Parts: sequence; structure tokens; C-alpha cells
Amino acid sequence: MNTEHTVIIGAGMSGLLTAAVIGATGRRVTVLEQDRGHGMPAPRGGVPQGRQPHVLLHRGLSAIEELLPGLREQLVDAGGVPLDTGDIAWLGEHGWAPFGTPALELVSATRPLVEHLVRQRVAELPGVELRGGTRVRGLIRGATTTGGGWLVECFDAPPVRADLVVDASGRSSRLPDWLTRFRTGASATTTVVDAGFGYAGRVYAAPSDHLGRVAGIVMLPVPGAPAGGVALPVEGGRWMVAAVGAGDHRPPRDPAGFDAFLNRLRDPALADFTRSARPIGDITVHRRTHNVRRRYERLTHWPDGLLVVGDALCAFNPVYGQGITVAATQALLLRQTLAAGVRPGWERRLMRRLHRAADLPWAIATGEDLRHTGGGPASGPDALFGQWSGEVDRLAAHGNLRAQRALDRVYHLVGSPAGLLHPALLAAAVRGRLLGLPAPVPRPPLTTGCAQRDQTDTERHPASPPPP
Repeated sequence: MNTEHTVIIGAGMSGLLTAAVIGATGRRVTVLEQDRGHGMPAPRGGVPQGRQPHVLLHRGLSAIEELLPGLREQLVDAGGVPLDTGDIAWLGEHGWAPFGTPALELVSATRPLVEHLVRQRVAELPGVELRGGTRVRGLIRGATTTGGGWLVECFDAPPVRADLVVDASGRSSRLPDWLTRFRTGASATTTVVDAGFGYAGRVYAAPSDHLGRVAGIVMLPVPGAPAGGVALPVEGGRWMVAAVGAGDHRPPRDPAGFDAFLNRLRDPALADFTRSARPIGDITVHRRTHNVRRRYERLTHWPDGLLVVGDALCAFNPVYGQGITVAATQALLLRQTLAAGVRPGWERRLMRRLHRAADLPWAIATGEDLRHTGGGPASGPDALFGQWSGEVDRLAAHGNLRAQRALDRVYHLVGSPAGLLHPALLAAAVRGRLLGLPAPVPRPPLTTGCAQRDQTDTERHPASPPPP
């Protein structure tokens, strides 16, 4: 395998995790990143959504732990908040999800902290160099002394020779333009699904138990009510709160408009939270949320010594929290390929596997977004499965814990959609249609700040009865 020197374009999560895999084999790796490192957790220009809340799905957390053992403990030691998804107040299309039973573990933290800890671990690997302040201009093929490989051209910096190049430059990747220089057959097709979502986020100071038994709040935007939001605890006694909406329902940047947006949501939970916590800093917005997929696997010829990972291959609407998880699972696929030994053409075969790793999250993200645009699934089977998923969600909102756990596993990418077809769920749906469903799940015990403390004090010290 002629990959003595690997150049990775981009030091986001996909680039860093790829560097962790290749660097662990002892090969020399250079990671080129246009942003300069700060030496501490801080938002980067290359991750414009980095100031918004991030959900590291359960599959993503376990995959990163497999790649970098001990990272979960580091994340918690740095202030990341462990929580159980069963303790999150989750308002879906048909009502509240079952609350208060163990489900899947998460560690809630800001994107800059997660990326900083991963960057530190990768930088410690022998032979790995993280080179900030370097913008890549293009690729030249067949530029090494042996006649193969690549020359990576940079702006304001000398070119870098490489035997293997990995494009991890994110959704702004310029690889489609660069590939037009090479004989790769027809140009790669690009699929875009854009529901016009926008986000506005703000940080608040509050203890991690500010909501009492409730670990966080998620209110999904759904057809007919295309506005929602999220509140999650993060490191440093802070909470990340985001408002989200599609089209004309996108939240504004100004504080008064932000508060008014939360007050108009279909439940007052987020508005109550922000009134009981102290805001820190300004409101940040993010509106580059379209799903985009570049179909490189359909090219007639794929260049040797070239891979594409992460958002450069397939980028998702960030509201579903899938990007980091897909990047981590793709890094695991790369590790499996290298461990098994490679043969000529291995890059093309691996690219097909990397594409398949994006199939399920792509179907989830675009399927939901198309519902907001007035579109729908492209085929009959997809339409039927979408209808059935809605039926399972309805069962969950009426207290069916099996339905909720099946949905959890699909959403967190740890289970197959086939789990939604369990005979017990089919029987429950038929029974519900014939006899009616049980009562809806009650609203979780959402109390905040002083109200929570006053309720606790009252339970501990009941008021004395009035004198006769």
C-alpha cells in the first residue's frame, strides 16, 4: 500500500477522525486547515453552525470512543453533561414522548469542546501534523517522484506532495471542480434537498439540574407547526438554547424577536426556561441547512489515492444531529479497510461503503425535510414506510414504550428501520384502530428555576395548617 504520506483537507470532525485512523497505523499524516488553532475550545469560521446546540447521537459517541478510547471520560471531566435520552422532554408531531425510563446515553457539550478534545488526541499521534492557516487551491495528479500520487496546491504556502488525499473540507468542498481536470467519466451528480430551515441560538447560565428531573427539551418542527427549538445543558453551568423554523417561520436575531418566537411555540416550555435563566452573549443565527449529496460512486472511473468523507460527501440538515455520527462511522469503515489489507482499486470500493453509511441518515433527514416543502417520498415503498413511521410515532405518543425505543434506535443510528416492523407494533396499531389508543402521554414535569426549588421546599416542609 503506497500511502506513506496522507494529506487530509480539513480539520473538522471528519478530518480529525480520519487522521486518527491513519495516524494510528504509523503512517505520516498532514492535516491542512484554513482556520488557525486557538489552543483552547473556541468556535471556528469553518464550522459556522458551531455556536448552535449539537447532539452527539448515541452511535456517534460510541464510535468516537471506539476510535479514541477514553474520550467520553475526558469529555465528562471537561464539563460535558451525561444524560439519558429517556429523561429528555421530547415533543413530536403527535405529542410528548414517554418520559422517565432509561433509554440511550448522551454526553451533552458544545461543538468547540468536543472538537478541541479530539484535536488534542489526534495531535498526540506520532507522525500527525495539524497545519492551520492553510487554504487549498487545487490538486495535481501524478505529481510524485514515482510518477503517481498527488500534489496539493495551496494559497500562500508551498505545495504538499501526497500518496493519499482525503477531502474532508465539508459542504463547501471544491472537489467537484477539481475532478473536471481528470478523466473520471461524467461529472458527479449532486442532489440537494432544502426546506429553508433557519436557526437562532443563545447561551444561558443555569445549573444542569435547572429543569429538575428533566434533562433537556426538544420540540420538533412538524408539518402544520414548522417551528420548534431545543435546550440542552453543556459545560460550565450553561445551557444552549436554539429556536428553529422553516421558510417564513425562521427565528430572528434580535432578543425581543427571539423571545417572541419562543412564546409562539406550541408549548411554553422553552419560553419558560429562557425567562428563568440568565442570557449570556448575543444571539447567533445559521441558515445554511440544506441537505447535499455528491454521488461520486456513480463516476465511471475513480482516481487512485483519493477519498472523500464527512460533509464533503454527504451533508445533512444540522437539526437532526447526524453529521458527526456519520463521520465517525465512516472513520470506522476506513479502519476496517486498512486492517484487512488493501489491493488495487481499494479507494473506489471503500467509497461505495462510505456512501452506503450515509443512506439511512440521508433518508431520515430528507424524508422529514420534504414534508416541510410540500414534497414527499419519491417512491411508493418510501411513502408507505413514511406513513408507518408516523403510526409508530403515534403509538409512542400514547404510551407505547416499545414504539418509542424503536424510534430512538433508528434516530440514534444504532438500529435498523426494520425494528419499526416488529409484530408487537403491528398488533398494537391494529388494536388501536379497532379499540382506540390509550390516553396520550402526559406532559413531562417541566418546572424551572425558582419554581422547581419552591416545589421541592414545599414537599420537604409542608405549610402548617391555619389556626382554628
